[in-house]
Amino acid sequence: MDISRSNPAIKRIVSAQPSETKSNDVEQVAYREEPKAPVPAFGSTESKDHDLSGSLFNPSEGYLQGSEWSTSFAGMATEPFDPRIGEILMKPVAESEIEIKPDGLLYLPEIKYRRILNRAFGPGGWGLVPRGAHSVSGRTLSREYALICLGRFISQARGEQDYFDEGGLATATEGCKSNALVRCCKDLGVASELWDPAFINQFKAKYCVEEWVTHAVKGNKKRMWRLKTRQWEYPWAKK
Repeated sequence: MDISRSNPAIKRIVSAQPSETKSNDVEQVAYREEPKAPVPAFGSTESKDHDLSGSLFNPSEGYLQGSEWSTSFAGMATEPFDPRIGEILMKPVAESEIEIKPDGLLYLPEIKYRRILNRAFGPGGWGLVPRGAHSVSGRTLSREYALICLGRFISQARGEQDYFDEGGLATATEGCKSNALVRCCKDLGVASELWDPAFINQFKAKYCVEEWVTHAVKGNKKRMWRLKTRQWEYPWAKK
């Protein structure tokens, strides 16, 4: 007796069952497409010049993906900036703002570069754009940045910063950015005298002194530079 005839509910269940008489049925297998690998901001990472094998972060960090400025040179050398901007950028640096490192290298604190750019282009009128991921070589962290001013590409440079342990990586990343900014500003003529040998020699003769100093803990001696207006700080002292 076919009970499905007398019970409509059973009839619906039976009709929903797959037919066992069809021998030519082919098992359907669902394939899921593998996700595509992210595209590095530098393009290929096989290039020796752009080796990111030691990268701390993904070369295609989220905000770099699809960003025009991660690769663009738009606006480069199209026309000079307004003369007012040029005067601010190329204004001679006040000698009182120049510092000297113990090895004799003259420099301008990076915050001074930011202030000059803010005066020239206005806050928000310039910015540094990463051109790739951070890279590590030994104990040196580096990253390439591009300087963009008023929507125009200006310059590109790799900033670097040494670090001693992983706890100092956050500070080192900021050091990379600041170092790249200083290097990019050379193309705008900012503090250009600091790369002029004649100016360097005159400044050192007038404002600096080189002396033998002794390390208070290790006891080793070393010749180091300082401004005449400054005194040696611990652990270095003149004996």
